[in-house]
Amino acid sequence: MREKLVETGYAAGWATLKLLPEPVVRGLGNQLADFAWRRQGKGVRQLEANLGRVRPQASYVELRELSRAGMRSYLRYWMESFRLPVWNDRKIADSMRVEGVEHLVAAMESNRGAILALPHMGNWDLAGAWVVRHLGFKFTTVAERLKPETLFDRFVAYREGLGMEVLALTGSGTSVIGTLARRLREGKLICLVGDRDLSESGTPVQFFGETTRMPAGPAALAQRTGAALLPVSLWYDGPVMGARIHPPIPVPEDAARQSAKERMTQAMADVWAGEIARHPQDWHMLQKFWLADLPSRPKADPAPASPPPAVPEPPAEEVAS
Repeated sequence: MREKLVETGYAAGWATLKLLPEPVVRGLGNQLADFAWRRQGKGVRQLEANLGRVRPQASYVELRELSRAGMRSYLRYWMESFRLPVWNDRKIADSMRVEGVEHLVAAMESNRGAILALPHMGNWDLAGAWVVRHLGFKFTTVAERLKPETLFDRFVAYREGLGMEVLALTGSGTSVIGTLARRLREGKLICLVGDRDLSESGTPVQFFGETTRMPAGPAALAQRTGAALLPVSLWYDGPVMGARIHPPIPVPEDAARQSAKERMTQAMADVWAGEIARHPQDWHMLQKFWLADLPSRPKADPAPASPPPAVPEPPAEEVAS
């Protein structure tokens, strides 16, 4: 019953919000965000704890205001995503301001392939639609399998409708890493959300002075294929979303394979930390993130390779809880 209610809610969002005037939808998103923020449920409390790492000198009042802005940014992402299927090319172009496009164009023109790796910032679906419709680069991404299956199918159809090829992280019977590597060797583009480790076998990195894990998939794929690894950051700036495509992270030539992968993942984390520090309200991290916050788990045999990060699942309970 709970899964059915979640699916019904998302279906209603896609069906109805695209029919309403944009100011009405924006106002509704702010109202929902403020309601969740005032309740201070589990997701909001965790967001504030995470933001406390980003802004350690902030007072309680300052963190509360920052988390309110964060919830409004988070709900803006969902309101925009429900409306994206009916946005035309002009609307998408007018909603984006992008820096560093030359790094992506150079990588694609060299036919070496490119990996756009981004954190949970801004609206990654809007950024992907812009890449497809404005630059003409279709790309492949990965989605975590959801329950119920019909909800997962809706999200796949939604992203495919924006021009993306979507691979299921699990349950498809095909090698996700192998497929991504083939796409890159064909000179194509892949996009991966890479700040949150879902596998519990990611690479340890220092992030705002504390240890967490991030997926090693982007760095491993760059090593394996020679594709350019390009960190991306996103943030809201008034009515538009800003985006920055950063210079490629090189594969260290003076290090063993594992060491090089770790250094590349840390370099990517450092880029994201700098951007999140500038735009903390647009980092949508409502889950436990640092190892100090996660429950201790028994050590397991090391995995041969970290799976690629997935497009984030729809957090059905984070706002309401």
